[in-house]
Amino acid sequence: QVQLVESGGGLVQPGGSLGLSCSASGSILSIYIMGWYRQAPGKQRELVAVIIRGGTTKYADSVKGRFTISRDNAKNMVDLQMNSVKPEDTAVYYCYVNERGNEYWGQGIQVTVSS
Repeated sequence: QVQLVESGGGLVQPGGSLGLSCSASGSILSIYIMGWYRQAPGKQRELVAVIIRGGTTKYADSVKGRFTISRDNAKNMVDLQMNSVKPEDTAVYYCYVNERGNEYWGQGIQVTVSS
């Protein structure tokens, strides 16, 4: 089993910046994919950004150029730096990990973009 603990989040004004962090612990041998998804009220959960162990990244079109994902393989951590945030970025953000084919999700952390 892998446990995920998310931190960061909260309230931010439009155009501002916010960072999310996720730390994985437990029975970890090799985490292949780490990333972030989000779910806004009334909408389906969607991919925000993921990063493969070798460093390849994938972003949702809606966040390209504004968000940056990074990971520390030694610490089993993944960060999401969100810049130039918009009200439509408001959602619950979930950390995601794929460890040897097993998928794990964090409990979710609220991000609210509002003036």
